[in-house]
Amino acid sequence: MLSYQHIYHAGNLADVQKHTLLAWALEYLTQKDKPLSYIETHAGRGLYQLDAAEAVRTGEAAAGIERVQHEGWFEGEHPMSRALEAVRSRHGATAYPGSPLIAASLLRSQDSLHLAELHPQEHAALALALSTYEAKAYRQDGFELAQSLLPPTPRRGLMLIDPSYEVKADYDRLPKVIAKLHRKWNVGVIALWYPILTDGHHQVMITALKAQNLPKAICHEVRFPPARKNHRMVGSGMFIINAPFGIESETQRLSSLFSGL
Repeated sequence: MLSYQHIYHAGNLADVQKHTLLAWALEYLTQKDKPLSYIETHAGRGLYQLDAAEAVRTGEAAAGIERVQHEGWFEGEHPMSRALEAVRSRHGATAYPGSPLIAASLLRSQDSLHLAELHPQEHAALALALSTYEAKAYRQDGFELAQSLLPPTPRRGLMLIDPSYEVKADYDRLPKVIAKLHRKWNVGVIALWYPILTDGHHQVMITALKAQNLPKAICHEVRFPPARKNHRMVGSGMFIINAPFGIESETQRLSSLFSGL
């Protein structure tokens, strides 16, 4: 059983990049009055409290979401700001939404949400966090769930793939997995998040993905200071297939903001 628990890292700078682009994409997709499907393969617990001992211990939220909110990265009607406000109105001022609750906060009653989490404690927490939303939480391997659902109903939609990368073989198998998922759902937006570590292990994976010439694919990466001494993560990336029109404006905005850290 994998041991990764995101509470130690919730709200860090990698989350800021990932969740901002996710919120932007969902906002774009919901502009049309047509239902959509949201699928997540590695959902985690969905809801985090940033004053929890685990989050305070690492200080990653303080250097991440707390800092960028103070600096005004999400002013006005930005969908990330709306998701944060919606979750905190329900769960308190220190709550931070993982991607499942960002999606649940921004999507509509006609949309379908399917969220997989294999870790038993994380799945139990996810089911509790989603108890007041219209969403399905599966204690199941995320890739198996995705294969069983595709093509989904409704056919429009977005899939987020966000593994922990505890299993190093993920870097090698993900390009093949994503190609297979895309063949079954060629109209779906498929978004892969990945860490940028000091060993550059992600580079072979991204090269393999780019070699497939997947449609409307973009790759966005940001760099940031390590959270603490000897911490290996120094950046964050998103590879998006069938990227929503106009998302480059948001990636450029984020790149500019991250360059100032």
